[in-house]
Amino acid sequence: MKTTKSPATQQSRAPRLSRRKLLKSVAGLSAISLGAPAYVRNAFSSSGELNVLLWADQFPDPIIPNFERTTGIKINQFPFSQNEEQIYKLQPTRNESYDLCQPTRNRAPEFKDLNLLAPFDTSRLNSLSALIPSIFEGSKNLWTWDGELYHVPHCWGTEAISYRTDLYSGNLGNLSYGSLWEEGVKGHLQGRAHSMLLGIGLWWDDTGQMPSGRMLDGYVDEASFRKVWDPILDFAISHKVWIKQFCNSSEMTKSGLIENDVWIGQTSDRPSLSVKNAGQPVNFTSPKEGALAWVDGLALTTAARNIEQAYEFINYLTTPEVAAQVADGAGYNPVVAGFEAHASPTFRKNYQDTFPGDALKKIWLWPAEPLWYRNIRSDYVTKFKEGINEG
Repeated sequence: MKTTKSPATQQSRAPRLSRRKLLKSVAGLSAISLGAPAYVRNAFSSSGELNVLLWADQFPDPIIPNFERTTGIKINQFPFSQNEEQIYKLQPTRNESYDLCQPTRNRAPEFKDLNLLAPFDTSRLNSLSALIPSIFEGSKNLWTWDGELYHVPHCWGTEAISYRTDLYSGNLGNLSYGSLWEEGVKGHLQGRAHSMLLGIGLWWDDTGQMPSGRMLDGYVDEASFRKVWDPILDFAISHKVWIKQFCNSSEMTKSGLIENDVWIGQTSDRPSLSVKNAGQPVNFTSPKEGALAWVDGLALTTAARNIEQAYEFINYLTTPEVAAQVADGAGYNPVVAGFEAHASPTFRKNYQDTFPGDALKKIWLWPAEPLWYRNIRSDYVTKFKEGINEG
């Protein structure tokens, strides 16, 4: 699951472009820098503005400025820092109008129940076939109801295995969530508590210690959760001496790898890769069971007024050039196949290291979490951290 992002300064609304200004904009298209993606629509049919409720760090420059220059559409940005804040801002009682919002994939049930979104006309989405299949399927699986699609992926991130290349001496050819619990790394492990519990279950699924798919059973109801997670909790508590630190922030992840004698961990991609990019002896890669992944997308609100502009923006974002700009500028994984030709050598190398072979096909997308699940999982995490098992 993704970490909370810091909000950016809200941009003020801009007036609609006049036809005279629009003509000047069209005349100036030939002067646009070569850095802009090869996406130029008919500006006469794309003028106006678009109100977007967004994770601000997912649209690094020059993504929005280039779009505004090439289309004449003004993007009014309304940042938020948590899905709960986004849902609050979308409530009809707020008397505010947003055209697009950015739900995280596993929050689909809440958005559906609250009736906050309008379905897409998929015939107007030009690049759905270019999306990475495992990521797009993840959106379709949770965000299709009444036969209509409500979510298009924009970017995604992972939790996988980070390790010190100079200290970890395990079998890199068979790297697994089980590698975290090998005797040779006792006392040198870090990770988020709830993620490590899930990782144990996925490891057991893969090795036959649990019937395949059992971790998904834990999302069905409380009784199924306890049946699946009780033995996992027992194992985790009995192996707590393996853990050097629980890390709940990017800074803790980085300090563990750099200065706190962590050799291996189940960590998020951005802090792990930032340490690697800084020249530290660190690598980050998917285990054989598959990296855990969250996905943020774009959705059309029921209050949307600038419909044509919304489709223009989504079609612009789902091009390889813009996907590469998201990757290089924000560090999030792109959703569009073919981005590699436009991304930096550093990002391409990290992406290849993170998803070798068929790793993209094995991604384990965080499922939708009912309210009871969050509450009971929180209780199990507390018991894990405190070393308590009342069973």
